[in-house]
Amino acid sequence: MKKISIVVPCHNEESSIPLFYEEVNKIAEDMKKKATFEFIFVNDGSKDQTLEELRKLSEKDSKVRYISFSRNFGKESAMYAGLEASTGDYVTTMDADLQDPPSLLKEMFDILETGEYDCVATKSTNRKGYSFLRKIFTKWFYQLIGKISNIEMVPGARDFRLMTRQMIDAVLSMKEYNRYSKGLFSFVGFETKWIDFELEERVAGKTNFNFGKLFAYALEGIVAFSTAPLVFAALVGMFFCLIAVILIIIIITKTLIWGDPVGGWPSMACIMFLVGGVQLFCTGIIGEYLSKTYLETKKRPIYIIKETEKSERKRK
Repeated sequence: MKKISIVVPCHNEESSIPLFYEEVNKIAEDMKKKATFEFIFVNDGSKDQTLEELRKLSEKDSKVRYISFSRNFGKESAMYAGLEASTGDYVTTMDADLQDPPSLLKEMFDILETGEYDCVATKSTNRKGYSFLRKIFTKWFYQLIGKISNIEMVPGARDFRLMTRQMIDAVLSMKEYNRYSKGLFSFVGFETKWIDFELEERVAGKTNFNFGKLFAYALEGIVAFSTAPLVFAALVGMFFCLIAVILIIIIITKTLIWGDPVGGWPSMACIMFLVGGVQLFCTGIIGEYLSKTYLETKKRPIYIIKETEKSERKRK
């Protein structure tokens, strides 16, 4: 009988966790003749009662395990920690807010059991709960990264996917500090079956991702899987050098033939601001790549564990 590990990153999800556990546990009961389950909740530095809820569940159900970080390390680190702690033949990553329907697990499991695929991934066909601005920027992001990266980025792709142990081991072998899991899942390859579904509303609580965090996450994905921005910066520099050469020739020609004096300071000030802005923009692109390289060379841990269900039981 196969074992399925369910990895659930949690940040301030005290109200969602009991509902999530109850819903997924129903699926586990329905599938008990096919597979066994383990829950791995990762508390990513929550400030509410998330850890207390996880302790209660762990005491009530031996299938429930949890990892609690020493501080907030981010969802990517939480996912990595959960994958690393998983022991199942198949592993799935899910959000605690139940926007991804757990009922799909049955279909995903049956597809993997055929042996034809190594991963069954989901993608949403709608953006329920998203603001208009977020919908627009999400669409643009997938269009952009799909063109400039060398990996397949499926629009609407979710973190909710069921993977074989072989694929999980491949993902875990990439121990980079700056992580973008959607890109990493695509980078390792393996045969993937995509399932469409309609995104549900959150069952409780509020999302922890504001526009600023999502924008930073998008930049993380672009920098992690494409060097196109560096090429763009170089091309912009070449373009402005060409313009400068042409303008110099024009100014010299006009001065020698017609004695036309050089234009006044307003035009010069505008040019200086334009060129200066472009230089800072290109420098910022280079700086973004250098900062990621700097963080990688430090070899800092992806996460730090403060407590698990085992340490809590020993303490008692």
